[in-house]
Amino acid sequence: MSSASRKSFQQLHRRLDSVQNSDKRRSRAVSSARQLAVSHDDAYTYALRVAYLHYLLQPKTKRKQWVPAPKPPPRTHTSNIGDLVKEFVPGNSSSVKLPHGFRSHLEKRIERVIMGAEKLPGYNDAAVKKTFAQAYTAFTEQGFRKNVDKERKVEPLVLIFYSAATKACSLGHERSDDSWKLLVDRHVALFVRLLTNILRDQGHERDKPELLSRLNTLENKLLTNDQNLFIDTGQSSGNTIEVVVPLSYDVKDMPMVQAVARIFGLSHSDVQSHIDAQRQQNWTEEAALRDLKAYQHRLNSNASGALRSQDFDVDEAYQEWKRAEAPFLSQMMLEILTARPELARRSTTVSMSFDKALPASPSSAHAEDKVYSDLGRTLSNPDRSSMYGIDNVLNLGSMSLEDTSSIRTIDEANYTFIPPEPREFLKVIAKYAVEFDAMHSDEGEQPSLFSKQSMDLLTELCVWWRIPQFTRLVVFLEVAARRFTDTLFTVVDLDNAFDLVKIPSPEIKKPPHIYLFNESLATIDRSKWTITDYVVYQQTLYTLNDALLRDLYDTLMHCYEPKPPTIGPTVHVLTTHIFSDPSFSRKEEDAQEFARLLESGLQEQAALVYRGFLDAKVPQSQQDWNFSHVVELGKSVVKLCERTQKRYKRNPEVMGVNPFSVLVETMFPNFEDDAHELIRKIMQVAQERGEELPLQDGFDLYKELVEIRRIHRSSLGRPFTFDVEELLVDFVWRWIQNAEARAEVFVEEAIKQDQFQVRGHGPGHISLDSERHSHSVIDMFQLFHQTADQIFQLEWDNDVHHARFMTALSKIFANSIARYCEVVDQRFVKEMDTPRPNEKEAAAAAQTTQGRFMQYAKDAWNTKEKIEPFQFYPESLVKLNNIEWAMQELDKLEKSMNVDACADILEKVDGPRRPIRRPNKYVFTIKIVEAEDIKACDPNGTSDPYVVLVDEYQKRLHKTRIVMRTLNPRWDESVDVTVSGPLNVVATIWDYDTFGDHDFVGRTSLKLDPIHFSDYLPREFWLDLDTQGRILLRVSMEGERDDIQFYFGKAFRHLKRTERDMVRKITDKLSRHINASLSYEALRNLLGRNLASQVNSFFKRSSTLPQITDAEIENALQSLFTYFNENFAIMKETLTEATMVAVMTRLWKEVLMAIEALLVPPLSEKPSNQRPLNQRELDVVYKWLQLLFDFFNARDEDGEVLGVPAEVLKSPKYHELASLNFFYFDSTENLIRTSERMAAATAQRQQQQLQGQMSSNRLSAPASLGSSLSSHHAGPAFASMGTIRRGKSIMMSRNLGTMRRAKEEKRKEAQADPSDDMILRILRMRPEAAGYLKERHRQKERMAAAAAAAMIVKQSVSQGWNSGGFGRGGIPRR
Repeated sequence: MSSASRKSFQQLHRRLDSVQNSDKRRSRAVSSARQLAVSHDDAYTYALRVAYLHYLLQPKTKRKQWVPAPKPPPRTHTSNIGDLVKEFVPGNSSSVKLPHGFRSHLEKRIERVIMGAEKLPGYNDAAVKKTFAQAYTAFTEQGFRKNVDKERKVEPLVLIFYSAATKACSLGHERSDDSWKLLVDRHVALFVRLLTNILRDQGHERDKPELLSRLNTLENKLLTNDQNLFIDTGQSSGNTIEVVVPLSYDVKDMPMVQAVARIFGLSHSDVQSHIDAQRQQNWTEEAALRDLKAYQHRLNSNASGALRSQDFDVDEAYQEWKRAEAPFLSQMMLEILTARPELARRSTTVSMSFDKALPASPSSAHAEDKVYSDLGRTLSNPDRSSMYGIDNVLNLGSMSLEDTSSIRTIDEANYTFIPPEPREFLKVIAKYAVEFDAMHSDEGEQPSLFSKQSMDLLTELCVWWRIPQFTRLVVFLEVAARRFTDTLFTVVDLDNAFDLVKIPSPEIKKPPHIYLFNESLATIDRSKWTITDYVVYQQTLYTLNDALLRDLYDTLMHCYEPKPPTIGPTVHVLTTHIFSDPSFSRKEEDAQEFARLLESGLQEQAALVYRGFLDAKVPQSQQDWNFSHVVELGKSVVKLCERTQKRYKRNPEVMGVNPFSVLVETMFPNFEDDAHELIRKIMQVAQERGEELPLQDGFDLYKELVEIRRIHRSSLGRPFTFDVEELLVDFVWRWIQNAEARAEVFVEEAIKQDQFQVRGHGPGHISLDSERHSHSVIDMFQLFHQTADQIFQLEWDNDVHHARFMTALSKIFANSIARYCEVVDQRFVKEMDTPRPNEKEAAAAAQTTQGRFMQYAKDAWNTKEKIEPFQFYPESLVKLNNIEWAMQELDKLEKSMNVDACADILEKVDGPRRPIRRPNKYVFTIKIVEAEDIKACDPNGTSDPYVVLVDEYQKRLHKTRIVMRTLNPRWDESVDVTVSGPLNVVATIWDYDTFGDHDFVGRTSLKLDPIHFSDYLPREFWLDLDTQGRILLRVSMEGERDDIQFYFGKAFRHLKRTERDMVRKITDKLSRHINASLSYEALRNLLGRNLASQVNSFFKRSSTLPQITDAEIENALQSLFTYFNENFAIMKETLTEATMVAVMTRLWKEVLMAIEALLVPPLSEKPSNQRPLNQRELDVVYKWLQLLFDFFNARDEDGEVLGVPAEVLKSPKYHELASLNFFYFDSTENLIRTSERMAAATAQRQQQQLQGQMSSNRLSAPASLGSSLSSHHAGPAFASMGTIRRGKSIMMSRNLGTMRRAKEEKRKEAQADPSDDMILRILRMRPEAAGYLKERHRQKERMAAAAAAAMIVKQSVSQGWNSGGFGRGGIPRR
């Protein structure tokens, strides 16, 4: 124990007051009590006296004695078995013959006897088995068998068995010895009994009653001299009688005397000599009877030598005890007289009486004589069952012995078996018994204060010394308390002692003659106790309280050790047996003082333990420090806290003190200060050395500090000493930087190692959709999830930091996805452009001039031939599956990272207004929409155009798909270009040629300047080509934002655009046949098939033209349907269901564009040369549209959709074509009026939107603003006459949910907000509408100029045009 602990313990010792000042009752008891020093020899001799008396008075032992009976006369045997058999079993009657088949059953039973398997008694004897074996040999002879089966008589069987028994039993005997002949009769009787049993088992009791009767008679005759077949002991019978065993007076027959010898450490010979010296003169039954009589006289006289009224606090208690003593004394006297009946004086003149009361005067000789006479009669009564079963109380109060002089003159108590102070003697003897039992107790025994032998002895002492139950139990507790204070008892032993005195013992049939023996201290009313017992009991409680508190204090001083001693028993005894006892009162100030001392001691111990941790875990030199030392120190602290918290989980407070709270309050502040200083020094030393600390060490340190902080927060009210996250945040940023570098290499390596094959189980296995993407995209997203999980597992307790971590990770993921899309798309394009075998043959033929002309001719007539399906490579389709699966996984990743919550946190922290700064990078989205009136490069008067977009450094930015055979192509393809300043881009249109070099069509350029797009609104530019025609580009800009939603939107846009480009690349392989099947030529061919019929109808002046049937219209598309089915069959082997629907949806869009090209020209301010269709042609086109809708929708017989859902097929373009039928043949005047009405409504809506934006301080500008800022380009042409909606921003594509919602809103907007674009396109085919088209063009320019002026004014008011005012993340300030 340390000096501090020892000092606190001494203070505790001084503070703990043992017993309060005695009250009036206690002083009275102490003054009246006589202190007597009991020596070892005195205690021994009185214990030996009672033990010896117990031996004398115990019930006399009886034993059984055998009396043999007279021997029976010798037995005789049968002399002539043949006559006996003929007499009882004659064979001349059919009723006594054996049943058929009896012999086989008999042989089986004999076999069982020989093998020892017979269950009937008596057949397992060796001699019997020997006889049956001898007979079995004779029975199994063939001749005998035939005779028995034929005659079916019993006599041969019995006679043969008799012969075999005679032979078997006579072996080994002399001729003069006839004793074996009796066995022959017994064995034959067993055989006859076996025959009877077989007949009964076979159910012949009814049909063979006479045979069974005769066999039973024969068996009884054979057993005339021996009725027992299987027991022959050769002994004679006799009778057993009981006799009384006289006393031996030997110690070896005295168990209680032996117990006394063991307790006091004496040998049996020593004890035997003491008994022999006293047993005849002093230690007799007469002396015991005199003691009881003297005790009775003193009890009645309230004299010394027995408890008196002044020994009790309440007179009623004394009277109750006194009344209970009378029957006990009577029973004890009766036991003495039972053991020695000659002590009673017999009287024959008075009848027996058990219910007479004690005489008033103890000197009545007549009463004494009468009682002796009654007792004598009772003892001599032969009808009494037990002397202990007498119901009425035998009153022996007036009985006296010859020597009564000492009793009649009651001065001093002089007993033979009762000591002067029975209570003190009992305490001393109990102390010796406890010591002996503690030294000789067995580990397997149930813990108890006394052994059974010791308890029996102490109980017998209490009986003869007339000690009440409460005194007996208080003495036991007093002895146990003394041993505990002497540190000879544990707390568990003390608890067992309390249980002994407080828990009632099980009831027994014959309880000892002790007052309230079946009660305990908990059930006996304290008012019934003697004053001495109450005072001693109360003093014992106070003494134990002091000792237990000292023990508890000392035990708790070790509570922070690895294996501390338990305090459970101590606390249990204090709370259960001390504090809850009504005789104990605990002062509040004493409890508070103990709690203060205990808390002070625990604080010192906690400080000592922490200093030990610090010395063991942290080196002395600062140069040797690293994070592992802090981690180990923290682990030691946490481990100790967790162990302490777990240990005191159920009962956190011990006597008003919480060891866990004391530990935390003492140890944690020290550790936090030391840990902060250690970390600061370690990082400083590493910086001076130019080294980087290991990341994993930083993460381990963070986890340990977080655990300590958790305990700190749950236990202490004050905040943690330092900000753990702010101190260690650089480790996470370093890890994120490393993750970014790893991701770049990982993506490249994953693509390189991937074969892009379906992950099936064999050639014949049909792969599931979940198996149709390859390993590269799986590995990439596994890397993403593992990277994010690493941050999640840190459980970083700073939401702002965590949001910034997620933002940085989203940037890494977006860049990795962009790189993946770029490489995969390049490989996909290369694979799709690789010539197929038939194309290689055509290329070889095209090497000559003749072959080139043949190819042109074949292309001109290819509609008449069957077109073979395109041979798609499986790895190309798997790449498309990868992109589709990546979008699904990216959406899951976005949800797991809780992107919106992270963005909200950063929005709140950064505030709505941040300092104005210009973004470092900008993202321009260039959409290549369409071109008009481009140069024709092919012999058929058309071109196969595609666009290549490059920057001013000749770096290719994008290449569009090829649109076959048109001079007004439409691409609708987008590309993102990231710039940090102005950049010039060049758009070049080329004509695709299958063979040879591609032809130049035209070129134009556009400058991307962030200043000109500072409003972040989209613009459309019609750019003239340097040859002829023009191209429409739609440009929008977004600032490169350090925003998690922006990065996810960027990643989704990359995936969506890559998927769209791949789908377009696939559909481009099929669109050529679509355009050929849905062309003017196909329409003319269908309508020109009945030309002869039309001519005949003209000459015959028929009023109606021949009608084209629906079958003919459908047959015109049959080759297209066949072509689709063949290509779809190839793609379905590899593409997933979702990707297949995307491909079909894109093909449907190509179908709609082909139908639209048949109906109206593109939108422009110039009149068109395209001829409008007549009614018949229009009907055919719309029937084609319906047939194609049904084909792509693909419903089965049950109406289930197997293709593209109807809501997807009914796109805005489909609705525009459907509405076109209502205006197609309307007059020009009506179309112009309708267009003006729609234009006015559109202008009004735009004006309202502009006013609303101005009032809400929001920026807006029309799409024509770019013309006012770039004067070297032509202003927006007729394309701006339509409604220009805000372009798709990256923020609108940050997950699949926003993308779906944007698409749904666009569909609803197209249906609810019809424009006049289709009317204007119809008017282009009306030459008389040329003036209206020009007027609409000028009107649109005026509206654009007014909107631009309003926007400039608003910008100048809010922030100034030249300030370059950009808000947070590139969003204009509001």
